[in-house]
Amino acid sequence: MAGIQRLHMAARFSDAAIHGGTVYLAGQVPDDATQDIVGQTRQVLATIDRLLAEAGSDKTRILRAQVYLADIADFAGMNAAWDAWVPSGQAPPRATVEARLARPEWRVEIVVTAATG
Repeated sequence: MAGIQRLHMAARFSDAAIHGGTVYLAGQVPDDATQDIVGQTRQVLATIDRLLAEAGSDKTRILRAQVYLADIADFAGMNAAWDAWVPSGQAPPRATVEARLARPEWRVEIVVTAATG
């Protein structure tokens, strides 16, 4: 698997894989699930910032984002946190869907793919 760098590997998955000038993040979830949707989304976006920086990228280089909400009623709250985070003029293509997440206390999970370099 030459040419593939993996960040924060565990037995089941890595937090990120870097290949060919692109970083692929695993779904990121909140650390503190007691917070509301805005708080959980902010946590996830902070983790994404950290992982992108570690991979040599940042949020201005996101190529695609996928947002999973446990309840689509949280769409406005998630968007409030997202809109405060995404740089003006740099909003990436994004899909947002309602989905059952792996833990019932999680309200949001976000996956991004970004260019490096």
